[in-house]
Amino acid sequence: MTAPAASAPSYTLWQMAAYFLRLGTFGFGGPVALVGFMRRDLVEGKAWITDADYKEGLAFSQIAPGPLAAQLAIYLGFVHHRILGATVAGLAFVLPSFLMVAAIGWAYQAFGGLPWMAAVFYGVAAAVVGIMAIGAHKLATKSLGKDKLLWAIFAALAAVTIATQSEIAWLFIAAGVLVWIVRRKPKPGANALSIAAPAWLAPFSGAFSDPSLLVQIGIFFAKAGAFVFGSGLAIVPFLYGGVVTEHHWLTDRQFVDAVAVAMITPGPVVITTAFIGYMVAGMPGAIVAAAGTFLPCYLITIAAAPSFRKWGKNPSVIAFVDGITAAAVGAIAGSVAVIASRSVNDIPTAALAIAATALLWRFKKFPEPLLVLAAAIAGMALYPLTH
Repeated sequence: MTAPAASAPSYTLWQMAAYFLRLGTFGFGGPVALVGFMRRDLVEGKAWITDADYKEGLAFSQIAPGPLAAQLAIYLGFVHHRILGATVAGLAFVLPSFLMVAAIGWAYQAFGGLPWMAAVFYGVAAAVVGIMAIGAHKLATKSLGKDKLLWAIFAALAAVTIATQSEIAWLFIAAGVLVWIVRRKPKPGANALSIAAPAWLAPFSGAFSDPSLLVQIGIFFAKAGAFVFGSGLAIVPFLYGGVVTEHHWLTDRQFVDAVAVAMITPGPVVITTAFIGYMVAGMPGAIVAAAGTFLPCYLITIAAAPSFRKWGKNPSVIAFVDGITAAAVGAIAGSVAVIASRSVNDIPTAALAIAATALLWRFKKFPEPLLVLAAAIAGMALYPLTH
């Protein structure tokens, strides 16, 4: 049985490519904001993607390994244009931030570090909290409606994410099962919908022993892309353990700078892998690291999306997807609080975060890049006064 044909798209493949190029160039705020922008633009604004397809994509991106925002972009590209669409959307989304990060990596090595980065990050990180908070609010209100069960799941996952400071993948599955049971009320002994993890979620084999540095980089970052679920920020602890502790490719200071680069540049946060790759092995290292990070989620999407979409209109699957969506949005909201606890640590950063939130709440279409630029300037002015 093949996947059902999607309705004829109201946009061309190249329009989709142009959109993701723009989002990858100007989309600040990390995965929380980026998935919100995709819904705002592609579902509500342009009406290229239906709300049902968006929810399926968000659910798929949460239960499949890989960085959330990039996985969703690849899935949405697949909806109408299949493998070519997934390829074009993924490349267009990642390429702008990759080029920016590679350029910063060159400057970092050429000039012996970037001392201004701490000041810029000081302001931008606080403003990003505001962008993320507004994105999470919009995502929750639009995705959950007035369903009390979905809001309860949302609250539970937000609390768990804040308490553990991590996203627990199996809770997404449990939320889907709970909503399916409540809505569908399966009878004992009846043939239940199989929701077991498919074969494509099996761990990638790590049994390679080629001593080449580029091969080591490729294998390590492929594992990172294959084993990490949820937002791009979830990859940071995994990267630290391998890059700093195990391989000793970077120092603690360089690793912190790498994460800061990802936060102050637009596009997916996980693009920090390209900066790390550049620091280790120049441009070839950056290319291999980025490819290793994003290739697993791309392959998983084009392999599994047809089956996921085939069952997408089944009432049991709809209930399951709604449960996962509620859990995902709750985890996203929780991650806003986690990031805020790390980025807002004094009066100036608190003021910046509140101002950014209020500004975006009052002016719905205020351009985020302009807000980030203003925050960067404020950070460079305030940082010397507080440190």
